[in-house]
Amino acid sequence: MTRILFLFLPLITAFTFAAENNAPYLYIIGVAQDAGYPQAGCYSPHCLPGWQDDSFKRSATSIALIDPASSRKYLFEATPDLPDQLYELEVEAPDELFTLAGVFLTHAHIGHYTGLMFFGHEAMGTSAIPVFAMPRFKLFLETNGPWSQLVELNNIELMPLENQREQRLGTITVIPFTVPHRDEYSETVGYRILGPNKSAIFIPDINKWSIWDTDITELIKEVDYALLDATFYKDGELGNRDMSQIPHPFVTESMALFGNFTPEQRDKVWFIHFNHTNPLLNRESEQAQFVRSEGFNVAREGIRLPL
Repeated sequence: MTRILFLFLPLITAFTFAAENNAPYLYIIGVAQDAGYPQAGCYSPHCLPGWQDDSFKRSATSIALIDPASSRKYLFEATPDLPDQLYELEVEAPDELFTLAGVFLTHAHIGHYTGLMFFGHEAMGTSAIPVFAMPRFKLFLETNGPWSQLVELNNIELMPLENQREQRLGTITVIPFTVPHRDEYSETVGYRILGPNKSAIFIPDINKWSIWDTDITELIKEVDYALLDATFYKDGELGNRDMSQIPHPFVTESMALFGNFTPEQRDKVWFIHFNHTNPLLNRESEQAQFVRSEGFNVAREGIRLPL
């Protein structure tokens, strides 16, 4: 009996949070780059802890939006780690109480949409799960297998997005906005998520802040939480590989750019989407401690951000 109560304790705790805080909130369920941590085929010293101890493993970046008032929950990204992430979401917001009412996709790179396959008839066999995607991305899913089969069998229902057009979800508003990135198969977007009390931006992938036509420093000042691309900690992280061919804002660059922020503004920043080489994956690393000492946040799974 004691063991049964212990097993259900996380579910009770999570439901208590939702019940006592009727406002919607974001729930972080993945923090790694597309391939997760440890990355497939990586047996270098920095990856070995993840193979040898499951507590070090990190799934691909994804956040959930949970709305206790409407008994609905949403995913941002459908990652290759979707089975594990759906379980984490089930513990936090169980299906018997919360309907999975939609999945918002950012772009067509493997860590951000390939989890859609688990909605197919070989796995969950879902019925008309709303999947929100930009026009080019929507066409890609409709015209390329195996994704087109999900549409044909009505496992998913594609919902068109437009740049800067609001999507109303009861008391919550979601606004996609395009960002510069490698757009081989689709557009790339970030999301602005507006709750009744607080707001957030989610930008897991972008090439560089300097080539975007939006001033990220001003955008951060307008919201309460900024979950930002932190794929690489610094230049040179990939050894002899030319990192200009894989453009992302280095964490060191972002921290310098945000150097004039007040403590309150720094506390809005949550670095996320860590490559397997990024020392921020280790919460106790010298680099992670330094980032926190500078007033910024390092995202981890299980964090709740009330909206």
